[in-house]
Amino acid sequence: MTHLEDSKIISLFYERSEQAIAELDRKYGAAVKKTAANILSSRQDVEECANDTYLGVWNTIPPQDPNPLISYVCKIARNIATLKFHSNTAIKRNGQYDLVLDELEECIPSAVNVESDYEAKELSDAISHFLNTLKYEDRFFFIRRYWYADSVSDIAAMTQRDSHLISVHLFRT
Repeated sequence: MTHLEDSKIISLFYERSEQAIAELDRKYGAAVKKTAANILSSRQDVEECANDTYLGVWNTIPPQDPNPLISYVCKIARNIATLKFHSNTAIKRNGQYDLVLDELEECIPSAVNVESDYEAKELSDAISHFLNTLKYEDRFFFIRRYWYADSVSDIAAMTQRDSHLISVHLFRT
């Protein structure tokens, strides 16, 4: 089965064609689900995360024009899975009160401000600079482990390397 090029999938999103989601799922669905499954333990939560990821992509393309598309999609999946994980593991609070807060969520001002945006950008730049100083192999191990949350054994299988070697590289990095 052949997959559409990323640029054609993005064009479908710009055209607001529902086929865009089907093509995105066909090409990157396994990566989205793997990213979510590395964070979430429930198959149902992984499926929900995948659907929410596709909705997130739908809502952000346009105006976004991501390149590479897979990184963009997996970033959204990772963020959604992380939020779901925190939601699943949070101490249960007053359910009725939570419902009221959820209903008011759109009225409450965002916690995001210029200062936190600036700090996030600075941190992002520092991490990017750090990653650019690493050899390709160390950068690959680091990103697979700490961004995609792959297990050391999964990284070892991907690279056909020994798990202990991967662990040592990660520890030294």
